[in-house]
Amino acid sequence: MGRRAASLAMLLLSALTAFGQGKAQKYVEKAAQEEPLLSGAFAALAVKANGDTVVCFNHRQKCLPASNTKLITTGVALLTLGPDYEYETSIAYSGSIEEGVLNGDLYIVGSGDPTLFSRDSIATPDEKLLSLWTGMVSEAGINRIDGLVIGDGRYFDGPIENSSWSYDDLGTYYGTGGDGLCFYLNAQDISVAAGAAVGDPVKISVSYPSTPWMNWSQTCITSKAGTGDELYLFNTDLAPVAQMRGTFAIDRKPKTEHCSNKFGALTCAYYFDNYLNAKGISSEGYADIDHEGRIRKDFVSGEAASSLLTPIGSTFSPSLKRIAYVTNRRSDNFYAETLMRTVVKETKGTASYDSCAVAYGDVFKSLGLDTRGIHIVDGSGLSRKNWISPDFFVSFLGAMLQSPMAEEYLDVLGSPMDGAYPTMLANEPYEVKCRVRMKSGTVAGTRCFSGYILPSDGKAEEETIRFSILINNCPVPSSVLSGIISRTIALAAQEN
Repeated sequence: MGRRAASLAMLLLSALTAFGQGKAQKYVEKAAQEEPLLSGAFAALAVKANGDTVVCFNHRQKCLPASNTKLITTGVALLTLGPDYEYETSIAYSGSIEEGVLNGDLYIVGSGDPTLFSRDSIATPDEKLLSLWTGMVSEAGINRIDGLVIGDGRYFDGPIENSSWSYDDLGTYYGTGGDGLCFYLNAQDISVAAGAAVGDPVKISVSYPSTPWMNWSQTCITSKAGTGDELYLFNTDLAPVAQMRGTFAIDRKPKTEHCSNKFGALTCAYYFDNYLNAKGISSEGYADIDHEGRIRKDFVSGEAASSLLTPIGSTFSPSLKRIAYVTNRRSDNFYAETLMRTVVKETKGTASYDSCAVAYGDVFKSLGLDTRGIHIVDGSGLSRKNWISPDFFVSFLGAMLQSPMAEEYLDVLGSPMDGAYPTMLANEPYEVKCRVRMKSGTVAGTRCFSGYILPSDGKAEEETIRFSILINNCPVPSSVLSGIISRTIALAAQEN
């Protein structure tokens, strides 16, 4: 053996000897041999920026990441679009204006802004937004519209939902999709209450937003005490039809179900048209644009929507960094999907999910990442076809630390100290909790956390730990899995 080879062998032997002696590694190995992890799928990796391994267990095993996927979505968005990127929503018209009359249609032209009418603290308030748009119409000299108010979401092409999303997720607020123009995160609040007796119909009514074009029905019945809430909304963007199905226990209190609204652009047009009418600017109604680019009024498609529009003003979203912050803190699927599709639209000229893998692959290649550890099909992690290994997460987190977006990226991640994860590391000292930046991921039987443990006072940045802990197929209370992950993170934090 040559001197260089012998030297490398000695270094490797030294690393292997040191590796596995830490408390975090011992804890992980012991936990993996016991239930609930023993009969589930468990993988973990924690590595210092200087290359030292803190924890390693099945680190190349691909797991369902759930909302840990948003770590990648927000990172790629920051790298590709920049923290100051803003979505523009334009008010424009077709035809001509003569003596205060618009002989044509008024368009609300979206570019994907997910915050429109969201009522988020970062968003423009509803009344102010409608007032701004109305002011643009008035300043353009329009007093009457001899045409339609049209919600134009053509900026995002392709299906509004990912084809791999579970059927029973599509009717929920977290499983809604959207095109380039949305309203209230394309969600809908529905009030429900049990009937007077078991077997009676459940009482259901739409709270907000109003969608008068929808044909609503329900087959829900009031079930016996203790059976919980098993209501599901079934709907589609192909037709204005929605049905609530399932059961609602007689001992359940009235509540609001948060469901999906498949007609965000049409809802936006409806509310703007109503507002204009209240301000004395009448029109011939509201409409949206179908998937073939035709104006659709009363769900009857007519002539092609105009591609020659005259803009009269625009409003802008909060910065992408602020959107990414909410995306991770609230684990907002709608925001995440919008970020992913925007990246693809800006880089590939299409927002179709078919192009997402190509666009993301380009980013990963530019970062020098080995993509064998990843299969990603959406931006939120809702799909059960996402598979990512701890090895890839840790590599991506490392690349982000080396990127120009390192500081911005750390800023958009959650911490046990800011209320994002109040139960995580709850029993650990402040000195540990204040150094953790991470993202969660949770679906039935799955609990995942990935992120950073910043170095303690006086230690160099090279001591920063990147970690990914993924647990799948463990149908126990998530608090049990969170406890295992919390302890692993806390023990790893003792090493930097």
